[in-house]
Amino acid sequence: MNMKNYMNNKSKILFIMHMPPPVHGAAMMGKYIHDSQVINQAFDCRYFNLTLAKNLQDIGKGGIRKFKDFIRQLWNIRKEVKAFQPDLCYVTPNAKGGAFYKDFVVVMMLKAMRQKVVIHYHNKGIATRQHKFLDNFLYRNFFKNLKVILLAEPLYQDISKYVKRENVSICPNGIPTNEIIPLKTSHPNFNILFLSNMMKEKGVWDLVEACRLLKKEGKKFHCDFVGKWSDITETDFYSRIQEDGLEQYITAHGAKYGDEKNAFFQKTDLFVFPTYYNNECFPLVLLEAMEQGIACISTNEGGISAIIQEGKTGYIVKKQEPQILAGKIEYLIDHPDICQRMGQTGKDRFDHEFTLDKFENQISKILKTIIFQDK
Repeated sequence: MNMKNYMNNKSKILFIMHMPPPVHGAAMMGKYIHDSQVINQAFDCRYFNLTLAKNLQDIGKGGIRKFKDFIRQLWNIRKEVKAFQPDLCYVTPNAKGGAFYKDFVVVMMLKAMRQKVVIHYHNKGIATRQHKFLDNFLYRNFFKNLKVILLAEPLYQDISKYVKRENVSICPNGIPTNEIIPLKTSHPNFNILFLSNMMKEKGVWDLVEACRLLKKEGKKFHCDFVGKWSDITETDFYSRIQEDGLEQYITAHGAKYGDEKNAFFQKTDLFVFPTYYNNECFPLVLLEAMEQGIACISTNEGGISAIIQEGKTGYIVKKQEPQILAGKIEYLIDHPDICQRMGQTGKDRFDHEFTLDKFENQISKILKTIIFQDK
């Protein structure tokens, strides 16, 4: 078949990726790819769900059930490859630990079957393990002859020991746009919002401490915590709030979705996400806040510095430094005009770079380039 005839046919891609549940960034992007008209029209697609975890706490853990499910996965992937004969296998692997060892086997099996493979990272941690003899040996073999997609340029340092920059493509995540975003409701207080799973590593206690410091300074504000209870329980949370005398300043609402979640964005002046979660790469919740025209404060974790423009759309603060966090919040409480301006700049940046259609078109372009390389 000549190149012209080849390009008139849809290339075949087997997407081996994580999809919900559980709900996290990688799984949501997997769902967006699965449902994308742009991608499904551009390629002949088949999908295989790589997820073994039942919830966020289960990610990276082992067990007999998982081992049996994994053996079944390998068998089914092998059958699918033989039947479908894809032009490209797209895999969203884990970066470290037991989950990496599992995905190492998947990718090496695909290589043994002479498949062209691209991996798309939604997590990180390779640099923290590369000094270990076994992991270093496995990484060297794993990354050989692979193309890699990363969410942001700062994440390249995590794989730079094993992958040349020329073999890396950058594709920021995007999210669906709200067709109609109502005007923000008026409110007397300066409203702060945290929206994520209620986990220590998401910075929940750091924001609580920052609120205590703001109260001590006599600042008027209210902080809403929205998210599923996790390693922080509702009992522990409210015990801490009462201990710090913050009952009038902080309210936790549990998990909210759809219109209920949007209602919190509508009354928010500032979004704060002081995460130090070890798998944090490109939090979609920051994109949600930016779309709503809300200034954001977060940390220099993963690729967050590629989302928030320091001093323009918000601030990036040191991890686990609630006093510094409180200082930035206090400044924006005292300068609401600057806070609003940052929110509008963030909204403009979202529209230009982080919509789902931008992601779909960019990932399609990258995949086409990889498929036709070496043809």
